[in-house]
Amino acid sequence: MNDTLLAPPIRLTQFSHGGGCGCKIAPSVLREILSDTPFASHLAAAYPDLLVGIEHGDDAAVYRLNDEQAIVATTDFFMPIVDDPYEFGRIAATNALSDVYAMGGRPLFALAIVGMPIGKLPNSVIRQILAGGESVCKAAGIPIAGGHSIDAPEPIYGLVGIGVVNPRKVKQNGGGQAGDLLILGKPLGVGIYSAALKKGLLSADQYAVMIAATTQLNTAGADLAEMEGVHAMTDITGFGLLGHLLEITRASQLSARVELARLPLFPGVGELARGGHITGASERNWASYGSEVNLADGIADWQCALLTDPQTSGGLLVSCAPESREAVLEIFSRHGFAQATEIGRLDAGSQVSIGA
Repeated sequence: MNDTLLAPPIRLTQFSHGGGCGCKIAPSVLREILSDTPFASHLAAAYPDLLVGIEHGDDAAVYRLNDEQAIVATTDFFMPIVDDPYEFGRIAATNALSDVYAMGGRPLFALAIVGMPIGKLPNSVIRQILAGGESVCKAAGIPIAGGHSIDAPEPIYGLVGIGVVNPRKVKQNGGGQAGDLLILGKPLGVGIYSAALKKGLLSADQYAVMIAATTQLNTAGADLAEMEGVHAMTDITGFGLLGHLLEITRASQLSARVELARLPLFPGVGELARGGHITGASERNWASYGSEVNLADGIADWQCALLTDPQTSGGLLVSCAPESREAVLEIFSRHGFAQATEIGRLDAGSQVSIGA
C-alpha cells in the first residue's frame, strides 16, 4: 500500500505560534517601538506629497502623484488561521487588500509575500496557498505582478497592495467629527471562532460563516470615500474593535461611546466567549489600552473580550454625519454587507466608553 495514502492531512496551524491578525505585535509594544522613530514627525515637511504616513497608525500610506491621483500602498501578511491552504491564501489576500479599501482607494495590483518551511510543507500545499491569494486578486480585478519568497520556519503569506485614490477623497482614521455615528461593516468574532476551531469546537456552519466573512473584500470603502458625510474610516483587524476605535478617537481628538448590545456578532460567539474560547491576543490588546476605556457596570470579562477580539480581515468602521447614516448603510448593503450596523457615536472629550 502507498504510504502517502496513510499520511495524516497537513494542518497548517500546527506550524505557527499564532494565526491571522492575532499575530500582530501588541498595540502598546508597537507604540513604544515607534515612539522614537526619528523621521515620523518630519515626514510631512520633508515629503509634502506624502499625504498619509505613519503618524496616526493609518491603514496604508498615500502619496500624491497629481491633483487627481494618489498612490495607496500597504503590506500585510501572517501565519495560518485555518488549516485549509487555499482558504488561508484567500483570507490573507482579502485582509491585505482591505487596507487599500479602508483608505478609500481601489486596488491596482499586488505583490506576493511568501515565507514557507520548505521540506516540511509539500510544494502542492504551497501552490494551493498561492492559488487562494490569486483567486481573491482576480475577484478584485487585479493581477499579482510579482513578489518575494523565503524559506521560513513558519508558513507566512500576504500581499503588498497598491491602489489609487483621488487625493481629495482619502479617508483616514483621523477626521471624525463630534456627533458622528459609528457604523461597523462586518460582525465580530473571528478570533473567538479561531480559538474554538483549534480545539475542535467550531461547528461546520460556524466555520462556513468565518470563511465567508474573512474572504469578503471590503469593496464598499471606495464608494464610501465618495461621500462628503463620511469623515473617517478604518478596518478592524488585530487590535480588535476597541483598539482601532481608539486610533480614530486619538487621531480625531474626540471621545466615543459604543453600545455593547448593538454589536453585530457571528452566530454563537457569545456562548463561545462565555466558555473561555478567547485568544491570547485579546488579552494582550486589553492590557495595552484597557486603561483608556470606561466600561459600564456589569460588563463581564467575556463581554469585554468581544471588544478586544482580534479580527482577521474584519469589517470597515465608518465615522459619518448622522444625515449620511442611511446612505452609508445603503452602500454597505449594495456591496453585500447586510449586517452593517450603527454601534455608537463620537463626541467631544477624550474617553472611550462602553455602554451595556
